Amino acid sequence: MSTPPPVTLRAMTDAEYVGWQDRNARSFAAGIGPLRGLAGDAAIEVARAEVDRLLPDGLGTDKHLLWTAFSEDGTAVGSLWISVRTPVPFVFGVEVEEQHRGKGYGRSIMLAAEQECRQRGYAQLDLNVFGNNPTAIRLYESLGFETVSQMMRKQL
Repeated sequence: MSTPPPVTLRAMTDAEYVGWQDRNARSFAAGIGPLRGLAGDAAIEVARAEVDRLLPDGLGTDKHLLWTAFSEDGTAVGSLWISVRTPVPFVFGVEVEEQHRGKGYGRSIMLAAEQECRQRGYAQLDLNVFGNNPTAIRLYESLGFETVSQMMRKQL
């Protein structure tokens, strides 16, 4: 496996947060919509409501860390959202901008997430991945994440 491109994380700005809210809602809706039998605007509405519940004070919400990830040349390539409300930090979102996907930035962002958590004194990192996202599952497994619970469903 080749070395992923380096990234730098910087606290998200208010202006970046506005654009992130829309991208995050669409990304979350793509994962949760099919699992809840929702499509289109209904899935996006549920996604936005969930994020608003988790981040009632936006960027100022206590114990939530939101970063923009930048490539070596200063281009914004993605974002990262981690909650530190519990003893084990939880990755709520990692995103690579569409035009930068497939270049290793997802791996780089996750490695940066691990480093941020280590620097803050944490020894573990949790996340959830939807079963309909095999690319993300492969990435997380390749980074050493292990399945600790599994939800199953049967269509009737």
